[in-house]
Amino acid sequence: MLRALDDAAVGQWCRAAVAALSAARGRLDDLNVFPVPDGDTGTNLLATVEAARAALDEAGPDRTEPAWALLARGAVLGARGNSGTILAQLWRELADQLAAQPAADGPTLAAALQKAAEAAYGAVADPEEGTFLTVARAGGEAAVAAVAGGSTGLDAVVRAAADGARAALEATPGQLAALRDAGVVDAGGAGLCLVLDALVTTVTGVEPDRPPLVRRQERGVHAGHSHGHDRGNLPHQPPAGPGSEVQYLLADSDEVAVARLQDRLAALGDSLVVVGVDTPAGREWNVHVHVGDVGAAIEAGIEAGRPYRISVSPLAPVPPPAPVPDTRAVVAIVPDGGLAGLFGGEGATVVPRGPAGVAEDDVLAAVLGSGAAGVVVLPNDAGLTAVASRAAERAREEGRDVAVVPTRSPVQGLAALAVADPSRRFGDDVITMAEAAAATRSAELTVAGHEALTSAGRCAPGDVLASAEGDVVLIGEAAAAVACELLDRMLSAGGELVTLVVGPDAALAAAVCRHLAGAHPTVEVTRYDGAPEGVLLQVGVE
Repeated sequence: MLRALDDAAVGQWCRAAVAALSAARGRLDDLNVFPVPDGDTGTNLLATVEAARAALDEAGPDRTEPAWALLARGAVLGARGNSGTILAQLWRELADQLAAQPAADGPTLAAALQKAAEAAYGAVADPEEGTFLTVARAGGEAAVAAVAGGSTGLDAVVRAAADGARAALEATPGQLAALRDAGVVDAGGAGLCLVLDALVTTVTGVEPDRPPLVRRQERGVHAGHSHGHDRGNLPHQPPAGPGSEVQYLLADSDEVAVARLQDRLAALGDSLVVVGVDTPAGREWNVHVHVGDVGAAIEAGIEAGRPYRISVSPLAPVPPPAPVPDTRAVVAIVPDGGLAGLFGGEGATVVPRGPAGVAEDDVLAAVLGSGAAGVVVLPNDAGLTAVASRAAERAREEGRDVAVVPTRSPVQGLAALAVADPSRRFGDDVITMAEAAAATRSAELTVAGHEALTSAGRCAPGDVLASAEGDVVLIGEAAAAVACELLDRMLSAGGELVTLVVGPDAALAAAVCRHLAGAHPTVEVTRYDGAPEGVLLQVGVE
């Protein structure tokens, strides 16, 4: 049992929250009726905590920043939807309270939880009771009350917070008519309860014994109606109404400009949440709002700073097109930029991947939106195979024939895409694409950002790293020399075709092509532009 919440425990809590929300995502989505019944609360919360985990994982064990700061930054920059953005605000405020202090004991954490809930209310332009905010406040107040009553141990404080939040959750149908009519508790508050239960498990080693989250049909409300993602058949839902959910990150701004932005967006729509966080490049904000005029919401962001990673989703769910028999599609997850254009030009439906990865819901939407009866998904990153597989499973429930070819890099994805043939039987085509990907050895060149011990030895900041299949195999100072040696090593095991995806360094690409022409004249070379940001060169050898 933990007596204080230190850096390691913060990471464990984040991972436990990912596991809990992943298991409950579907049920949370089905509870979602407020503020609009778009069925994505669980998905958005999961995407938010996955972004926080990714920030911790990317920093690695040699990180120089506190885990709290990394957790908050990852959550804010990767927050999705209304509930995800409020959760990010909670974690950001906890980081503000705790990152610069020693490991948090019970009283310290209790005070921080209460202040975090108060800050969450302040981040929401028009807060309502019976929501995520109510549950958060109850959890913080219960933690503080436990300390005031003499229960100052960390285990007692986290149990009190989780129990207080759960009690408030069960009361939410009495506070919001939309919840009462649908026979559900608030979806965002239910997700927060899972996050707090994950904290209890982290601190005590014992998972709280809770009744399972109950879908509205299982509560006996109009049990004859269908359930799942057929939102049109659910009982007593408030209308989604016209409009869209707009969300973006805002950089190159300041507090005064953001305050003006909040006033402008509040006049344009509702469900406004704005959360800021410090990054190495300066302060950035995650902006979320429901509006009828998408252009005005984005223009307001442009006036306030530099909006990027802009997302627009209709509030009224649009049913995906029915699959057209005997049609095929390929969905490729790739970094936004040149590679997205490359895969799109080859006929694939592209799902852009951001720094925090990609949301399962986005992959599912691309699969269903393709309108094809048979769809192949190319994750193009070993870390995204699980996300692609979960989206594929959900698409199969919708009657689509979906297969995931586990490509570990974009060059493997290009190899698979090159042999796709819709005239073949779907199963045979999947096998052919998988074989082409597996036969492609991949590698890439990057620049070390900090000193580290790698499988090829110790590297210093600025060193050029050559990584093959995820392991560093070469370290050098000159990118061209490292690239040429890497290719020599890869081709020593055989190969007839080399695929190069190059970054902005034209001289590096020219040097590599000259080397291949001289040292390996029988090898066919295919060159593309558009390597992801931070990657000098990607290589595939077949």
